[in-house]
Amino acid sequence: MIWYLSGFGNEFSSEDPRCPGSLPEGQVTFHTRPTPHLLSNCTPQTTPVYSDVSLQNNPQVCPYGLYAEQLSGSAFTCPRPTNKRSWLYRILPSVRHKPYTAMHCGNLTEKWDEVEPDPNQLRWMPFTIPKSSEKKVDFVTGLHTLCGAGDTKSRNGIGIHMFTCNTSMVDRCFNNSDGDFLIVPQQGEVLITTEFGKMMVEPNEICVIQQGMRFSVDVFGETRGYVLEVYGAHFELPDLGPIGANGLANPRDFLTPVAWYEDREVATGYTVINKYQGKLFSSQQSFSPFNVVAWHGNYTPYKYNLENFMVINCVAFDHADPSIFTVLTAKSTRPGVAMADFVIFPPRWGVADHTFRPPYYHRNCMSEFMGLIKGHYEAKEEGFQPGGGSLHSMMTPHGPDRDCFEKSSTAPLKPERVAEGTMAFMFESSFSMAVTKWGLETCQRLDKSYYQCWEPLRKHFDPNWRPSKQ
Repeated sequence: MIWYLSGFGNEFSSEDPRCPGSLPEGQVTFHTRPTPHLLSNCTPQTTPVYSDVSLQNNPQVCPYGLYAEQLSGSAFTCPRPTNKRSWLYRILPSVRHKPYTAMHCGNLTEKWDEVEPDPNQLRWMPFTIPKSSEKKVDFVTGLHTLCGAGDTKSRNGIGIHMFTCNTSMVDRCFNNSDGDFLIVPQQGEVLITTEFGKMMVEPNEICVIQQGMRFSVDVFGETRGYVLEVYGAHFELPDLGPIGANGLANPRDFLTPVAWYEDREVATGYTVINKYQGKLFSSQQSFSPFNVVAWHGNYTPYKYNLENFMVINCVAFDHADPSIFTVLTAKSTRPGVAMADFVIFPPRWGVADHTFRPPYYHRNCMSEFMGLIKGHYEAKEEGFQPGGGSLHSMMTPHGPDRDCFEKSSTAPLKPERVAEGTMAFMFESSFSMAVTKWGLETCQRLDKSYYQCWEPLRKHFDPNWRPSKQ
């Protein structure tokens, strides 16, 4: 069984139970008071009243002979509410490795100009998972960049990737010096080992591995999912405003792993893969990097079950904007504008009166990438499939297909369950995203007939229409 700590952005502390007391405690301080004496010429004496232990991050000698190492997720001088760091107490420090050397990046890229821009509505059929009998592919080699924008060097941008793999990472780990990974498994559960402990993440759950954290991914068969990478900001919970204190993704439902370590020498060499300025580099060391016996801080990996989302919805008329379904946001420097939002479309009740209930026709100043974990998306029950995706770029029109429009325009407006058995999501961004050559050509999963789902829309205009006298 895997154990977790509950809460979002908390100050956590954890130590592997095999090494109790591995978190440093510093010195014992005795608080004293004078002892009264009857004779005035006697030297005053003191008597201990109580003692306490001062907690310390970096003692001269750590318990169990461990090394103290800080992992900073923000500048030292950030305001306290946004200051992110954790202290790791490990058997050997992460600095003990051979020099990094460049390695082949495969289909992971930050080249946003390798093909000409394409403003069309784009949809991809489910991305192909390689068969293990043909080729062994792990999480890193199975990463494929679909689209993105911005620049890792200036720390301002995003990338959207697919991962398709069939084998576990063996004596290999990955860390992203460029930004945070929000991982959305779609097929197959993944066991993610981090420096902070282990997380089992299943479809309909997500996890976030923040910048610089080392992790390894075990899979149990053919596995597929989506990755939203953000460089320049960390994910946080959206402000609730008039909603009040409760709703959407509640902090208590986020789970952080507990400390777990392995003291393992690897004679053949352990490979640490580093994503840095959009490129991959590897270095060798002789031991497992998951040697953290204890840790404390507020900069951690975490996971979240999408079923725990508290849905807010319209209960009168009209269609609320999809921002009411935001799970996590990575804010930009402009108030109210996100570098990226992670939005879901969960099962819920539809009760709005006098209203076209599916998503409306829309042109947006934001970019919208959609994926489907399971089920059938309400606005396009055909064509948009689990493990596939769609991209509606800035100001590119989109909306329900013909069948959805005709059906919903005449349906009786009784209370009904919407999206039952379905989980669609959206990566929405203020960046104008470019699609990679892999996404447009190499993957061969682009549905070039996508535009045709709107071709049958017919004109309903009647110049003789008059309001009903009822």
